Amino acid sequence: MDLGFGGEISDLYHRFRRGYPPELIRAVAEAFSLGGDDLVIDLGCGTGQLATPMARQVRAVIGVDPEPDMLARARSAALEQGVSNVGWMVGKDTDLPLLQSLLGERVGALTIGQALHWMDHETLFATAGALLRPGGGIAVVSNGIPLWLQDSDWSRALRAWLQDWLGAGPTNSCGTDEDARQRYAESMIANGFEVSQVKIDSTEELDFDHLVGGLYSSLSVDRLPPPEERAELEASLRSALDPHRPYVEDVPVRAVLGTKIT
Repeated sequence: MDLGFGGEISDLYHRFRRGYPPELIRAVAEAFSLGGDDLVIDLGCGTGQLATPMARQVRAVIGVDPEPDMLARARSAALEQGVSNVGWMVGKDTDLPLLQSLLGERVGALTIGQALHWMDHETLFATAGALLRPGGGIAVVSNGIPLWLQDSDWSRALRAWLQDWLGAGPTNSCGTDEDARQRYAESMIANGFEVSQVKIDSTEELDFDHLVGGLYSSLSVDRLPPPEERAELEASLRSALDPHRPYVEDVPVRAVLGTKIT
């Protein structure tokens, strides 16, 4: 499964995608009673924004992602932070049964940080129970709203600019909307999980460089503008957004937690 997130995208992802708040990490650990004996699998781990802080709560984390460049950046970032109990594996959600047989043990949690929209969640939830220990569970986490879907003047200006640049207005919520969370919760319940939710709200003021970096990090590598075109492109974007400063971003962090009850 090639999602186009290799090469420069992995570095942009690491630099400009925010980490998860400590309250979220604690909430997941408490919900599944995670401790020093537990193993956690982080699916669609990207550059480790969720896997690395989660590793401080448990014996070890395995970060799984289909993109080797993402994993290479995640590995170096974890080492830079002094976190050594994370392993990194090329794979995807359909590899869970194989991973279970390789591990030879059940895990405390399966975490998915803003990546479930790339997966077949129905099949994933139906098969995940066999991988989890009693009281363990699945955490599906979203970390804010895409820059182009904010309820603000600067975000509306960004949508209009993207419409001109891409020829189509971006609408993908990346699984951050309430309808997606409801689908995930209903599917978890149907597969025997007890569902709860975590909500953490904050705001963050972005500077222009972080806004551009966040935008670039959401593109596949084939849609990323070549370096020689970026200065002109960014000047056009700055002109469109400058009247709407400051760029205050709403950051609703949401987690749907499914606890294994049998």
